[in-house]
Amino acid sequence: MTVLPPPPDTCAAGLLTRVLSALLREDVVGLRSRSTLVHRPDGPWLRRAAGHDALLLPVTEDGFQCAYAARLPLLRRASDGTELTSFADVLDALRALAEPEDRAGFDAFAEECRQTLATVRLHAGTRDDIAAETTTRHGADPASWTGLDGGLAFDALAARLDHPVYPTGRGRAGLHEEQLRSYAPEFHPRFPLRWLAVPRDAVHVTGALPEPWPTPARLGLPRLDRTHLALPVHPLTVGPPLDEALRATGLRGQAVLAEHGALEVVPTLSMRTVATAADPALHLKLPLATSSLGLRNKRSVKPGTLVDGAVGQRLVQRIVAREPRFRDTILHADETTYAHAGHELLAVLCRRYPAGLADSVVVPMAALLAEAPDGRLVLDHLADRFHDGDPMALLDTCLTLLFDWQTTLFGYGVALESHQQNISLVLRPGSLRLLFKDNDGPRINARRLRARLPGAWEFDDARVLGTDDRPVADLFTTITVHLCAGAYAFGLARHGRAPLPVLLRLVRERLAEAVARLGGEAGDVLRTRVLDAPELPVKAMVTAGTLLTKQRSGAADINKHYTTGPNYLLSSRSTS
Repeated sequence: MTVLPPPPDTCAAGLLTRVLSALLREDVVGLRSRSTLVHRPDGPWLRRAAGHDALLLPVTEDGFQCAYAARLPLLRRASDGTELTSFADVLDALRALAEPEDRAGFDAFAEECRQTLATVRLHAGTRDDIAAETTTRHGADPASWTGLDGGLAFDALAARLDHPVYPTGRGRAGLHEEQLRSYAPEFHPRFPLRWLAVPRDAVHVTGALPEPWPTPARLGLPRLDRTHLALPVHPLTVGPPLDEALRATGLRGQAVLAEHGALEVVPTLSMRTVATAADPALHLKLPLATSSLGLRNKRSVKPGTLVDGAVGQRLVQRIVAREPRFRDTILHADETTYAHAGHELLAVLCRRYPAGLADSVVVPMAALLAEAPDGRLVLDHLADRFHDGDPMALLDTCLTLLFDWQTTLFGYGVALESHQQNISLVLRPGSLRLLFKDNDGPRINARRLRARLPGAWEFDDARVLGTDDRPVADLFTTITVHLCAGAYAFGLARHGRAPLPVLLRLVRERLAEAVARLGGEAGDVLRTRVLDAPELPVKAMVTAGTLLTKQRSGAADINKHYTTGPNYLLSSRSTS
């Protein structure tokens, strides 16, 4: 009897390859800066000296934020040829090279990898069932999934796609399979929210809460109807996290959790934000007691971010009003209504999307390279319907508008943290608009903003306002250029849709056109810092989010902590 070898664990191999590439990009324990390139018959390797031994990493030329990426899912010990092929063994070997005070971070990242691998395997095992369910609910062709309800189906596809930069992006700290199936966007579930009746004098409300907002009486607490206000609570926050929040705010014994849930919702890609099933144009951003994209990247909702989101929205609305060509092409969700009880787990943002989207396809950028139920890319389906089957034409149209808008903002001294999850394409035949949300984390050159748009912009986070262009340009580069343009150039090349040089030339040409249109000092800054810079800032998300404490990394903001990488736009410089 022939015994066949076990099938390769593609989930584990893919995860380890992404992890190694990220650690190399972020130069963890000197993998990049302390290594020597060695050429061997099978390809290049990086040799990192490690005391009396050395570690060898097989690499391949890359260029997207790092010159090299991992070629195989392994590290090799030079002394005896032992191959380390699990993330536990790899991280143990790298942990031994770290400073003693940093080694706990490697243990934490190993656990993050373990949870992510379980999630990736769950996704692989449920792919066919979810594809069939999505097709039944929304139809076989994603290009016909119209309106904001269709947008939620695109969120479900995007949630099964790896993050362009963060290697364990599909993981969510501390959640097990049953919780993921019940509440995570990749399973496209529906569930009722829980509700907490809080004394009215303990709740800060800005704006008018949407109708129908449950009253304590409707939640089975009639005696509290005049004295308390209901705050929604995500079911995953109920229990010890909520109990601790009530203790910290002194509301234990005063706030009452309704026994039964109310208001059915559907999770969006961010998971902590849910859309109401009866009205998908109303989204509620709710705190979650978990983390994603780094263990320190908590999914809570700090009251100050609610203030900043509303201020940021008013700012971009003022800019749109001064720039008439964007009035019909740039859309923003309303984020001026919110409530909180002074704690990051006792808060809600009521996000309202603009009307008139029912006959449009509303697809988050994060879903463009996701796998549709039939196995094709979402982008291919959209290109078939809206651009005569040409995905390059769709990308071109998107980049033209995106760069025009974002460089215009830069001219006012503003960069938004509008990554793939925060921008949706709004498509109709012959028309493309961009829909933005989440304006709470911008970076602003206050000097430039005051010169163009006088007024007081009072953000709660002191890090938002600065006096120079560097943090604004860094955010523009790492979000708009890397995540919303470069990631698609490299991604479409990987999928064989066009040669990489052609795609990169498209990105550079559209950005160069936007920078030339902007002109002036702001245009010079973008040309110097982005188009013609020898290196570009690159997010060091694993380092700041999990591996190192803020004291060790020096990160003022874990989402805006950078290293550097090659400028992949330079290769096509002669065309612009």
